[in-house]
Amino acid sequence: MFFAFFGSIIIGGIVGYLSEKWGLTKNGYLPSIIICLGGVVLFYMVRIMFGISFGSNGLNAIISAAGALVIVPTAARRR
Repeated sequence: MFFAFFGSIIIGGIVGYLSEKWGLTKNGYLPSIIICLGGVVLFYMVRIMFGISFGSNGLNAIISAAGALVIVPTAARRR
């Protein structure tokens, strides 16, 4: 269980880094990685509590990190 959590964190960090490197977001490297890590941790806890899952832990990490990158900066820019 802990290996799955740490692996999800690593995948989330990689998704945040690659999204900035490829120009998909304009947040900066560190904010994008932090946003992705937050999304991964949040979805991991939801998966543990409620059993909601998209499949494997890696796929869950990729989808939750990408979802957090879409939701968080969009909400912050509207203010």
